[in-house]
Amino acid sequence: MAIERTLSIIKPDATRRNLTGKINAKFEDAGLRIVAQKRIQLTIDQAGMFYDVHRARPFFGELTEFMASGPVVVQVLEGEGAVLKNREVMGATNPADAAPGTIRAEFAESVGENSVHGSDAPETAAQEIAYFFSGLELVG
Repeated sequence: MAIERTLSIIKPDATRRNLTGKINAKFEDAGLRIVAQKRIQLTIDQAGMFYDVHRARPFFGELTEFMASGPVVVQVLEGEGAVLKNREVMGATNPADAAPGTIRAEFAESVGENSVHGSDAPETAAQEIAYFFSGLELVG
């Protein structure tokens, strides 16, 4: 399997509860390295641009308001098959369906406040990483 990079976001519900370290430990324990990381506060417009693919969906407004409701930690994870590995570590979007030991099973408060975001494909990962990071910030 190829070495990949993927975007990870630790969402406001998790940063509010000081779960950044516990979540990052799960990524690192799974063999993913954090090669870029920063804590930022998104505006509703920035969250809207990032989640533009969901603009026509009924949850778009709620999603962008939530993502702008507090600090997030955006980071780039690197490792073999990083996109899929990250998604496995995160667990299902609905925490009720997430496998035991996954981030969402342990930390998510609801389907909407599910603690983490991860890219869904290598192509998406490249676009999402470029949204938050310049090449100079990727220091793997």
